[in-house]
Amino acid sequence: MNAVLPNNCTNAVVKKNEGIRTLLSFGLLPLSGFATDIYIPSLPNMGADLHVSSLQVQLTLTLFLVSYGLAQLFIGSFLDSYGRYRISLVALIVFTIASLMIALTLNIHLIYVMRMIQGVSIAIVIVAKRAYFVDVFKGKQLQDYLSLFTIIWSVGPIVAPFLGGFLQKNFGWQANFFLLAAIAFTIVVLELIFGGESLTFAMTFDLKRILRLYGEMVTTLSFLFGLLILCFTYAMIMVYNMTGPFIIEHQLHFSPVTAGYCSLVLGLAYMGGGFVSKATIRHHFYKKLVINTGLQLVVIIVMICSVVFVSNLSSLILFAFLIHICAGYTYNNYFTYCLTRFPKNAGISGGLTGGTVYVLLSILTYGVVNFIPAKDESNLSYSYLIFILLSAITLVAVLILNKCTEKAGLLTAAIDKKDDIKMDVRLRD
Repeated sequence: MNAVLPNNCTNAVVKKNEGIRTLLSFGLLPLSGFATDIYIPSLPNMGADLHVSSLQVQLTLTLFLVSYGLAQLFIGSFLDSYGRYRISLVALIVFTIASLMIALTLNIHLIYVMRMIQGVSIAIVIVAKRAYFVDVFKGKQLQDYLSLFTIIWSVGPIVAPFLGGFLQKNFGWQANFFLLAAIAFTIVVLELIFGGESLTFAMTFDLKRILRLYGEMVTTLSFLFGLLILCFTYAMIMVYNMTGPFIIEHQLHFSPVTAGYCSLVLGLAYMGGGFVSKATIRHHFYKKLVINTGLQLVVIIVMICSVVFVSNLSSLILFAFLIHICAGYTYNNYFTYCLTRFPKNAGISGGLTGGTVYVLLSILTYGVVNFIPAKDESNLSYSYLIFILLSAITLVAVLILNKCTEKAGLLTAAIDKKDDIKMDVRLRD
């Protein structure tokens, strides 16, 4: 059952400041990328300062991703029931405090806890901002905005490591988290001035109804396969984030600034894939994804073979660049598809999409990094291969499902037509 929000919580403020509010919402989308990528060049130095192993410091990324994903699974239903604005505002304040605490401690266990709190608070903000667009915009305008999500989100992976490398060299890894706190606090002030509630009709919080909706979504095979493809695609990005700095700084002996520049280049590749996806938005959905996945397979095979002859920073970044372009292309296409699959429950579907993807990829990437350590370009290529193959297998399953569904539809239509003919005959008789 729908309930109208109180007058002081309606989206009147949003309509008044729609342009500024939309820019703020777009501006918040890269925050999750900033929270994961800004201290990537600092991972080796962070481990040394905290006197922990590379795997222990990599766990700070995994814990953030797990909490970020799990929170998204459940927060959507609360946002659909109690509104977006106030809950996301409190979450931004909590994120600011958690960032400051990480910057002021050398206790790895406290950092673990604060990273999980950061993950939950960012999940609330991101799901709320995704739902804002579905609340306010419709039709082609909504589709165009949603297709920009991946492109704008990729600003984080582009800018954050570059800033992180600079901050690491001049101020140390703590400066990354001071910057995160400053960014979040600035947005809190802007939200207080220009923000407002975008949800006009709140769904009554009914646990049985919510669980039924979750059940309907995860049993919709096309949606479920889409989540898996998103997971495997983004895992290619995260496996580099977790291993790339160690390869560049330890095995190739370059500085954190160089590692930051490399991450910037790969962020541009991911954004480029998003732009290409937006440019081909009207093309046949599955045909273009099959071509894209085929290109990834060719690139990774060449990468694996070439490592025998040449392995340096240039070859590493060249192959990673090509793979990240293809990853950005696939992710942009399927992310738009999943977010628009259940428009009447934007908070829940958006949270389920992001939550499932991040929980699965955090487990997968940590497992792969454990199994194939961050040693050299060869190990990275095998990690890429695992996720590309999983993505390709899932895409084949989607195509088979669509073909079976199409045949079933044609069979049903034929039976209905036959029944109609029999009915016409009986009526004539």
